[in-house]
Amino acid sequence: MADDVDAIFERLKRLAVEAGLIDVEESTSYGNPALKVGGKSFVAVKNAETIVISISLDDKDHLLEMAPDIYFQTDHYVGWPHLPLRAAMIGDEELRLRLIGAWLFRAPKKLAERFGHQA
Repeated sequence: MADDVDAIFERLKRLAVEAGLIDVEESTSYGNPALKVGGKSFVAVKNAETIVISISLDDKDHLLEMAPDIYFQTDHYVGWPHLPLRAAMIGDEELRLRLIGAWLFRAPKKLAERFGHQA
């Protein structure tokens, strides 16, 4: 189980680097491995099956409708800007896009603007 969590976290770190995200810190969120920007978690590994991303509520509703096989919600996350997803069901390309979105959602404005000029 811990190996699976570690493997998922390594995947997140690799995709964050590939996406060119800046000022990413390895940390924890509620005891789970997480990546943070500006001291705020934007993605965490909840368990061996689940990744939780930060996301606006509008985008969250869209993804839940668009891909219910990947994205899901429990009562715990209703009304909060976080979305669980099934790690085994999401491909690297889509996960990279979600990481960029989560990073932009949580990054300080000046840092997000710097990233935007890189792209």
